[in-house]
Amino acid sequence: MAYLAPTEFVSKMIDAGESKIFMSTKDTLVRAYMAGAILALAAAFAITITVNTGEPLIGALLFPVGFCMLYLLGFDLLTGVFTLAPLALFDKRPGVTLGGVLRNWGLVFIGNFAGAMTVAVFMAIVFTFGFSEAPNAIGQKIGHIGEGRTLGYAAHGAGGMLTLFVRAVMCNWMVSTGVVAAMMSTSVSGKVIGMWMPILVFFYMGFEHSIVNMFLFPSGIMLGGQFTWGDYFLWNEIPTVLGNLVGGLTFVGATLYATHYKTSPKRMPAVKGGPIGVPGE
Repeated sequence: MAYLAPTEFVSKMIDAGESKIFMSTKDTLVRAYMAGAILALAAAFAITITVNTGEPLIGALLFPVGFCMLYLLGFDLLTGVFTLAPLALFDKRPGVTLGGVLRNWGLVFIGNFAGAMTVAVFMAIVFTFGFSEAPNAIGQKIGHIGEGRTLGYAAHGAGGMLTLFVRAVMCNWMVSTGVVAAMMSTSVSGKVIGMWMPILVFFYMGFEHSIVNMFLFPSGIMLGGQFTWGDYFLWNEIPTVLGNLVGGLTFVGATLYATHYKTSPKRMPAVKGGPIGVPGE
């Protein structure tokens, strides 16, 4: 399916990061808003499937449809720009600064949050008939998820915070791998297959995704979850954002850049029994 070699798609990653840094404020916010909204809707879809079937694997298998849609439409998630934008800085592209990278991250965060919150309100209305009755089974499930992934971590203190952070790191290791996988192919089918696999892994494993959580936890509060906004930000969103940054940048962006773009000199073959070395040694 028109597979691109690593050296080719890593160059595309750097170009994409540069493009996002110089994008206008309006375009950045609109694309981030739509990405947050679509991913939130996909999360609601996956939870609905899980509740109705009683099988979490089915929900996880179908959740990636949202990620595929938003990527193919050219929208931006914070988890993706965490990985791509710094590469243009590493590569010293003209005009790219740390301030430009941070500006992009900040705008995408705002847009993603606004989009996810919009869907959180919409789905809370749907699950309660306009807040006129108690949440249905799906709404109750969302509320319990919020409790378990805030107060549940807090109950374990430092160990809970470490677990939350590691789950966030591993989440964006997988999600950013999905972003990169879409660049490996020039066909829609190839992109979708490449994205589907790592997104399935992250969702089924229960890793922490900052944008999915922008939907789950606000809607959980609206649906009667017994936790507060403070619990949400302290015991989930802030550590999750930091973990997503570390996971995407270190395990995907910087790693691929270091080995497929800034390659080291190849080792020379042994000659007449001599040691293997590099040119010039």
